[in-house]
Amino acid sequence: MMSDDRLLVGTDTSDDAGVYRLDGDTALVQSIDVITPIVDDPADFGYIAAINALSDIYAMGGTPLTAMTFLAFQQCDLPLEAASLILKGALAALAENRCTVVGGHTVEDPEIKFGLAITGTVHPDAAITNNTAVDGDLIYLTKPLGTGIASTALKGELIPQSLSEEFVGWMKMSNGPAAAAMVETGVSAATDVTGFGLLGHLWEMCSGSGLGAVLDMDSIPKMTGVEEMVDSGMVPAGAYRNRDHLEGKVTFPSRSKDRHWPLFDPQTSGGLLIAVSPDKADSLEIALGTKGVPVHRIGMFRKAEGIEIV
Repeated sequence: MMSDDRLLVGTDTSDDAGVYRLDGDTALVQSIDVITPIVDDPADFGYIAAINALSDIYAMGGTPLTAMTFLAFQQCDLPLEAASLILKGALAALAENRCTVVGGHTVEDPEIKFGLAITGTVHPDAAITNNTAVDGDLIYLTKPLGTGIASTALKGELIPQSLSEEFVGWMKMSNGPAAAAMVETGVSAATDVTGFGLLGHLWEMCSGSGLGAVLDMDSIPKMTGVEEMVDSGMVPAGAYRNRDHLEGKVTFPSRSKDRHWPLFDPQTSGGLLIAVSPDKADSLEIALGTKGVPVHRIGMFRKAEGIEIV
């Protein structure tokens, strides 16, 4: 890979976005995210895809500025009216987050995919990365888990109406207010919870920071009805892959293993996972609450002989 001293955050730490310094006061924050349909309504799908892509910029403490769209479909599978609704939903989400579309691209593909490349800005010294947690930092999560399980139940036509509405609502919730609370408080590290699940993204934070973590199972928020969907077998394939990837890295209490599945569940447009020093925890909780963001303290980082999540 070409060396460039203006590249402040690249691919080596598996962070949410790249950060590239333009000058002493401004750095670009850039990311791209593409997903397949997770809900039936095309406008909701477009809206969620946009919120999901914006989240990478917010997780870095950045301000999104511009977006480019990407849509893959075949007209025989997705009518132009539906394609238009996907784009309309995305434009609505971007407008609400003050992010401007500057272009886009479509390709012919038998599998429907939609996503966005987002560019934002951040001060070069203020980017929030995923590998700078400190021993003793408290861990917060801003959205409940369960979108992968709920989506699997939706595809299997087994999802209760209440869960269907809840998981769409959470996916459409922007992480912008939570990011503003992080920046206002001055947190140690952060990431957003997406395809690798809570434990996968926490593991990236742990390994990057050289720390272990202890979680309180009872404090980890889950969407209403998700555990019942697990009991019905609605566990997505991605959760199994996430569990296999973390084999030997996570220790659980001796309770029913079914309770663990939401922690491996691949999320779409999940919440922010935040590390903050204990002396700033109250300030973060107040800032999150003032901005209407749920406050869930779920654990803490700690030094360990071997990096491990307990």
